[in-house]
Amino acid sequence: MTTESVEVRRGLPEGAAARVAELYWEAFGGKLGRALGPPEAGRRFIAGHLHADRAVTALSYGGDRPGGRVVGVAGYQLAGRGLIGGDAAAVLAAYGRLRGLYRVFLLALLERTPARGELVMDGIAVDPAERSRGIGGLLLREIEAIAVEQRCRRIRLDVVAENPRAQELYERHGFRAVQVRRTPWLRDVLGFGGVTTMHKEVAAR
Repeated sequence: MTTESVEVRRGLPEGAAARVAELYWEAFGGKLGRALGPPEAGRRFIAGHLHADRAVTALSYGGDRPGGRVVGVAGYQLAGRGLIGGDAAAVLAAYGRLRGLYRVFLLALLERTPARGELVMDGIAVDPAERSRGIGGLLLREIEAIAVEQRCRRIRLDVVAENPRAQELYERHGFRAVQVRRTPWLRDVLGFGGVTTMHKEVAAR
């Protein structure tokens, strides 16, 4: 599946974990920073706990690069696995017991469990220099194809109030807001004060 010099693939290219972690942190570090920061430690934790089978990546080809460069990634949760793994024991091992316990609590606040017949998006991250090329849309279409193949009836995602650009992207691709939760108490804890849940119905094959 291609558009100009961009190809979308399922999974993670070999050796791409650090690059994916970099993109993911750039997109979601504001939300994850208090739980997994500082940035270097957060990127290292993400890179070390990626589930390749829960990722869709966009590769850009051209210029003087001999191979494709990861310019976008989308993650999803299905059958109890998401893009980023790492249980409480992994967090404690990475950050220590004293600092780790609080981080485990913060990560639990972000946890989302798919309902039956539902695929949950873990977010889309696109290289800032590559935006406005339709990469986000390509990633979303591939996620939808996966949902259809897995006989899911809908895709669900949560977008924070501080990211209207992402919500606009999802709306352009058929997602609709079904619930808005105002959480001002989370602004000081996790850096955002509201979450919009969005759904897109899909037709199973």
